[in-house]
Amino acid sequence: MSTNCLGYFTVPVADLARGQAFYGGLFGWQFEAAPGEQRYAHIGNTTPPGGVSVGAARVPQVWFRIDDIRTALARVRALGGTAEEPQESPSGWSSACHDDQGTQFNLWQPAPGY
Repeated sequence: MSTNCLGYFTVPVADLARGQAFYGGLFGWQFEAAPGEQRYAHIGNTTPPGGVSVGAARVPQVWFRIDDIRTALARVRALGGTAEEPQESPSGWSSACHDDQGTQFNLWQPAPGY
């Protein structure tokens, strides 16, 4: 898979079940929820992969796939942007960033085999 491309997206919703019903009906998305998960559902049939997530944000979020999170974060900062310290999850490493004009985006280094 190529890097430096859109690697993941999430669509924020106020109510997870309603969000799944709406986007499932609109796009035919099929959801895979982890047992007991009340705030997030993975979309199992999209490319790139994505999900719906309960949260305060009201615009979709994007994660750009990169090979090396530390190198990419250093580059963001060198170009005048800001970047939070990376967070690890089962899917890999990610960081919330802002470009030099304040636009938010995220970087994602997938876990091996993900």
